[in-house]
Amino acid sequence: MKTPICFLLFQVVCAGLFAQQFKPGLPGMAPTKWISYRNMHAPGRIYQTAQGNTSRYTLEENYIKAYVPIAIKRHFAIAAAPYYRSEHFEVKSLGSMAGEQLSTWNLRSVGVDFKALICLDSAGWIINTANISKSANVSGTSLADVPLTYTVSSIFMKRRSPNTEMGFGVMVNRSNNFLVLPVIVYNHNFANKTGVEIMLPHKIAWRYNPSANDILYLKAEANTRSYFLPQLTTDNHDVFRRIDVDMGVAYNRSLTSFMGAELFAGYRRNLSTRLPGTVVAVQSSGCFITFDLYLKVPASLRRKAE
Repeated sequence: MKTPICFLLFQVVCAGLFAQQFKPGLPGMAPTKWISYRNMHAPGRIYQTAQGNTSRYTLEENYIKAYVPIAIKRHFAIAAAPYYRSEHFEVKSLGSMAGEQLSTWNLRSVGVDFKALICLDSAGWIINTANISKSANVSGTSLADVPLTYTVSSIFMKRRSPNTEMGFGVMVNRSNNFLVLPVIVYNHNFANKTGVEIMLPHKIAWRYNPSANDILYLKAEANTRSYFLPQLTTDNHDVFRRIDVDMGVAYNRSLTSFMGAELFAGYRRNLSTRLPGTVVAVQSSGCFITFDLYLKVPASLRRKAE
């Protein structure tokens, strides 16, 4: 199932299809990602069974996403983005996890994001988003057999000055529970090379641009993952759910006019973990590293928007 906090990260991607003067975002911010691939490693996670046996794991995540424009007009754009995510607990130090060994889980998530941006004027926008997805441990079952989840949101953005823009809105998520959260956006450039980017409750970042092609961040990002764990002997299911905050340093580099990469490393603080009743988390926080390779929005689409 697609998670509500991470969903906020993609609120403004459709804006990249607009002419520069009509899209939200400030000079120096990272370019819009059209197609992206991400790989993440988080070593040193320890889990324990009710029998007291422990094992150490490295959590690995692979994620790919691509935006497909549906309509691009001067004051309106809509796009769809199918995505696929896999997560795997690679065992490093094996205890006896009996039938609940996490390395046997085959965690998968598939879904699609829909995003629409309405340009009210040269300094005001309404950004609407929707997501539908399915996420589960597919070992012995199929994603077709797990419930569908959704997230919808709407944000009003306003550029207050050439160096400041603000926004507010609301997000609604339906997965295991029904959740409503406020959304607050604040972007500000202090100077030509420095600024802050805030999107609560997802991200707080300080940005430094040493050159036109390089961006350094000090940032904290929240992310949530939630997977259904079907029980083979009954119609019921357990849930594996975690909420983390990634804190660290990121380096974003434009490699060419159409390609870029980002490296993000630091400390992942686990705020909450829900596991099947026979497994408990002993150490769920620790270091992490993420590598992101992406293609930018094609120049032909940007010119079409103009």
